[in-house]
Amino acid sequence: MLRVRVASDADAETIASITNAAFAIETFLEGMCTDAARVADMMRLGGFLLGIDRNERLVASVYVETRGARGYFGMLAVDPMYQGKGFGARMVRAAEDHCRGRGCKAMDITVLSLRPELLPFYHRLGYEESRQGDFHPSRPLKSDASCYSILMSKNL
Repeated sequence: MLRVRVASDADAETIASITNAAFAIETFLEGMCTDAARVADMMRLGGFLLGIDRNERLVASVYVETRGARGYFGMLAVDPMYQGKGFGARMVRAAEDHCRGRGCKAMDITVLSLRPELLPFYHRLGYEESRQGDFHPSRPLKSDASCYSILMSKNL
């Protein structure tokens, strides 16, 4: 069971903590994925949805933003102890519902080429690759890494 709610400013530190734990697998990037200040900045453009388990523990989060008739989600994070239980897919559906409720007709996500295991996950949820582009990281790539962005989209 996973209850979803909209995050408040008070959740920024916890969102950063869960995101950093979930994104620790991205060893091709230097430093931590995010911090409370960056999460707070992102909340000014869009918002975060939080996944709360039956014990009232925050176990997942996802960033959502409306861009006209298109929604965008990113930074999907599930606490590593809770991965593989369907919470990621539940959070994507919540992000889609959130954007659909704001009039969006399509949903986008950007996936990194160095995370090829994510493509099948998003394919199962109905997303298709629509284009590739340059990767503009918020933190430096390690010197031996080469990466590009893959935009995936789905009609809502």
